[in-house]
Amino acid sequence: MQTIDLNVLGLRDGQRALDLGCGAGRHVHAMYYHSKCHVVGLDLGFEDVRRTRDGFGTCPDMDPDTKRSFSLTVGNALSLPFPDASFDKILCSEVLEHIPDYEQAVAEIDRILKPGGTLAVSVPRYWPERVCWTLSDDYHNEPGGHVRIFRESQLKGSVEARGLSFFHRHFAHGLHSPYWWLKCAVGVKREDVKIVNLYKRFLEWDILQGPWLTRALEKIAGPLMGKSVVLYFTKGAA
Repeated sequence: MQTIDLNVLGLRDGQRALDLGCGAGRHVHAMYYHSKCHVVGLDLGFEDVRRTRDGFGTCPDMDPDTKRSFSLTVGNALSLPFPDASFDKILCSEVLEHIPDYEQAVAEIDRILKPGGTLAVSVPRYWPERVCWTLSDDYHNEPGGHVRIFRESQLKGSVEARGLSFFHRHFAHGLHSPYWWLKCAVGVKREDVKIVNLYKRFLEWDILQGPWLTRALEKIAGPLMGKSVVLYFTKGAA
């Protein structure tokens, strides 16, 4: 399930890219195979980093002639273990809503992004997220859970305050919002609700198969009720 559009991000051969808060590695894997570049995945949890590594399998194209490479590390978004101006591209997908001092994380992103570089950041969209919070406290009220609901203007303003320039926005995962509303309505920790399990299987089928019908439905549902909002920024040249 890919949230960030790597073509809008502008990832090209020879560049160095960071997935900040890589989780199980969906965007690390996508970037690695998108361009002949060096991809770095960072997450706070060691198990997530290990899952990202396992997701590469046997890495059939790891021959040095491919000019592709990746590295993975555990780290904290509030104090990133990289020198200034280390990356051409940075993406941070579904991470900032978990961080109390998210503006410090934005400052660190700005520090390690090269002049002329591009940032893509996604967070849960305000009104679909508000529905989830209204239906269920368990949805967000747990260790490591969501600590805020972003308004788009709030996040955009925080990044622009660092001197980056906004240039594009889109919404993602419109078909996922009803699943989370259903799950919140019946109890997010319940695994025995048939309609929720059927919807989950539908989403998994969509992710794996990508049929034309669901792709068409997503183009309609994304702008209407996309679960995530994705914002893109560029950093001015030095």
